[in-house]
Amino acid sequence: MPASQPRSRARDRNNVLNRAEFLSLNQPLKGAQEGRSPGRKQSSQAGAAGAQSSGPKERRQSQQLPEEDCMQLNPSFKGIAFNSLLAIDICMSKRLGVCANRASSWGGARSMINLLGITGHGIPWIAGTLICLVKSSTLAGQEVLMNLLLALLLDIMIVAGLQKLAKRKGPYDINPGLLDYLTMDTYAFPAGHASRAAMLSKFFLNHLVLAIPLRILLVLWALCVGFSRVMIGRHHITDVLSGFVFGYLQFRLVELIWMSSNTCQMLISIW
Repeated sequence: MPASQPRSRARDRNNVLNRAEFLSLNQPLKGAQEGRSPGRKQSSQAGAAGAQSSGPKERRQSQQLPEEDCMQLNPSFKGIAFNSLLAIDICMSKRLGVCANRASSWGGARSMINLLGITGHGIPWIAGTLICLVKSSTLAGQEVLMNLLLALLLDIMIVAGLQKLAKRKGPYDINPGLLDYLTMDTYAFPAGHASRAAMLSKFFLNHLVLAIPLRILLVLWALCVGFSRVMIGRHHITDVLSGFVFGYLQFRLVELIWMSSNTCQMLISIW
């Protein structure tokens, strides 16, 4: 043991790295160690904070995703029924659009169907009502005609407003005509021709004395006008049916705000 100690001391003396000028190479830098340790601490703290912050988000997503999948895969009964009826409506409307274009099965009858649709347009009815109002000489006739004019104007405004809200397109890509643009009848829901035909037929049945054959023809005319809009591909079946309903409601509205004979005479004198 005493002999080994002098030998180790001699080795330490002979080692070049033990000299004073090389001692700095053997010792690690304190700044580097201190710089690394805070970096590690910061990275570990950031990782822990990220894990804590991402933990609740991931938990929320894991809790929300199954519910969204369930909503998509298991829709409500009302949604299924509505989508099924909508698909049936579109399919049936396209099948009944036999005059949608010249190449359709009834393409040759398109002109006649369009002519039938013009009989339910608002512009001819307004023009005819004004002409009859100018030529009418009785107070009762002027009262009926003034209220008929009010009903036609209300029909155009109500249908145009509902169409702007719904913005539903027809089963076929058919551009509206000039008369349709004048009455703002550019969308499908509700069908303006159907609402006008239903309102007019109910109005005439209530305020005109007609024979039974004429009353039957008037109802058939309203039905044919509505169905013609499906045949030329401008409206769906539900658009026409809703048009009939709105036409009846418009008639009830006109009955509620019916203008008396004195009011009609005042308006005629101003005009």
